[in-house]
Amino acid sequence: MELNLDPGYYTDPTVFVREREGLLSHTWQLLGPASRVADPGQYVSEDIAGIKVLVLRGRDGVLRAFRNVCRHRGAQLVERGCGSLRLIRCPYHNWSYDTDGALKHAPWFGEDPDFDPAEWPLESIAVETWRGLLFVAISPDVSLEQQLGDTIDELADVSMEDCQHAEQTRLTFDANWKIYTDNFVEGYHIPGIHPKFYASIDFEQFQTSAANNLVRMTAPPREGLFYQGRWYWMWPNWTLSLFNGGINTSRINPLGPGRTELIYDFYFRDLSEAQADARADTIARNLEVVREDFGICLETHNNYASGGYQPGPLSPRHEAGVAWFQQRYRDSIADAG
Repeated sequence: MELNLDPGYYTDPTVFVREREGLLSHTWQLLGPASRVADPGQYVSEDIAGIKVLVLRGRDGVLRAFRNVCRHRGAQLVERGCGSLRLIRCPYHNWSYDTDGALKHAPWFGEDPDFDPAEWPLESIAVETWRGLLFVAISPDVSLEQQLGDTIDELADVSMEDCQHAEQTRLTFDANWKIYTDNFVEGYHIPGIHPKFYASIDFEQFQTSAANNLVRMTAPPREGLFYQGRWYWMWPNWTLSLFNGGINTSRINPLGPGRTELIYDFYFRDLSEAQADARADTIARNLEVVREDFGICLETHNNYASGGYQPGPLSPRHEAGVAWFQQRYRDSIADAG
């Protein structure tokens, strides 16, 4: 019989540090649409559990990624978001870097015979794209393709490249990121937490399978459901769902032991003005389902933190995804020491 994770994994601050340094720093992290860095000078500045990263298309057309940290005194170089720039300038002491990461200028630094600007470029990290999505890794243990695992074949029939990015939404709530992940990778909670969603699917045929870094959930949709009846979670912390006319992705970003950020991106095949209201309705209905989970996640986190919960059994029918994620997580944290 599979048992739920011990509450300490969700509430202990030292576990969060181990996750950031031993798990999230060594895995590929989804940053959204690659289209945002298609042209020279375009950048994406993001956060990975507190780690600041910067992805930039250089003037030479090469896509690069760096720690978003000045080599001088550690200030953040570029505010979180996306845009275009010609030079990376630190707001603290005005050190400036070229789009290839090389230090260009350290103003008013003074004379130091041992100081060579060529020795102080931005710290590079790994960057890749896959089917229109942008990924970075601080220090990857495996290639992006290896991490994607069964996702590559599972989504082969989905015309992701035909979908254009329409909107990004960030949501935050006060619960551990793994509580939300446990919730996402099972449909057991749907009757209790999502009554409208439950009425829109044939729940008796809801199925969950987990293998090779992928949890797959399916259910036959009833009339009126905007989802297509396929939902995916990918190791270690991103999701993809299919809806009529497009897809959404999300990254489950830990902000601390008891706070989580969801970064949702929505992609549509038709971005015409004529479909603007339909797109807005689809996004709103997606986010309504997402927000319905926040209350139960918060209450669960508080119970874990109170010491009033001992690990209970996992359903072999509905919680195979939870069991798979938790075992994979245990193994990764053990490896992280």
